[in-house]
Amino acid sequence: MKIARFNGGRIGVVVGDRIHDVTDACGVDPAEWPPMGMITTIAAFDELRPGIERDLGLSVGLPVADVALETPIPWPHKLLALPNNYRAHTAEMGNNSIDAGNAGFFMKSSASLSGPSDAVVLPERPGRNFHHECELAIVVGRAGRKIALDDALDYIFGYACLIDVTMRGKEERVMRKSFDTFCPVGPWITTADEVGPTDDLVLRLWVNGELKQQAPVSEMVVGIREAIVLCSAVTTLQPGDIIASGTMSGVGPIVPGDSVRIAIEKVGEMTIPIVADEPVTV
Repeated sequence: MKIARFNGGRIGVVVGDRIHDVTDACGVDPAEWPPMGMITTIAAFDELRPGIERDLGLSVGLPVADVALETPIPWPHKLLALPNNYRAHTAEMGNNSIDAGNAGFFMKSSASLSGPSDAVVLPERPGRNFHHECELAIVVGRAGRKIALDDALDYIFGYACLIDVTMRGKEERVMRKSFDTFCPVGPWITTADEVGPTDDLVLRLWVNGELKQQAPVSEMVVGIREAIVLCSAVTTLQPGDIIASGTMSGVGPIVPGDSVRIAIEKVGEMTIPIVADEPVTV
């Protein structure tokens, strides 16, 4: 099942090229603040699923092209990320001795989340450039701490595309990755049961139509199950938490006017425009 947020916090299921509104079946108030509707849907999904499928069967739906898709989880409890999780990327960044296996994870501000209908807005930072990083978003389905490797997949709700935009420089990593709009996630969450085995999934990213990054999940230093184990050994995972998989080699600059497309087999794809922030007026 492909579950999306759209049109101001409504919950929908995407089937083919149409989206079916299941907001009422999920018991979600689109106007609530903070916007927790997708998290409560994930947390109670097993109980809600019969009602969702009933409403889905009665719905005509709308063309996906006619709605504004939003980032699926705008207010997660945690947005965690694995650094240097592909050896080729570790080498290209000159950090041959540091990968996710020994570096652990870092946190990225959830305020950086944006969706498939949003542009990435690059701030005016003289002397700094900005890079794209193609990643898989792992969405946690239920709470757990110190999760065993054999049980890890049971804690995954689904997957989404994620672009980790990064400012290069000497500032702290969390700051360089936490500007507003620096974490596009979407276009929806594809549930784990629909995706199935993940080792053969290939992640790809293009800039202005030119393929820049491509690698399978199987080349990750810390795999998907291992990521659940690693993160839950430190912090209790909660429904709706997002773990960014880390990127492969081929990272490179993006500038205003560029168009970045990310696609992950069985998960989804989205194209994000890059724009410049408005200058500060005094």
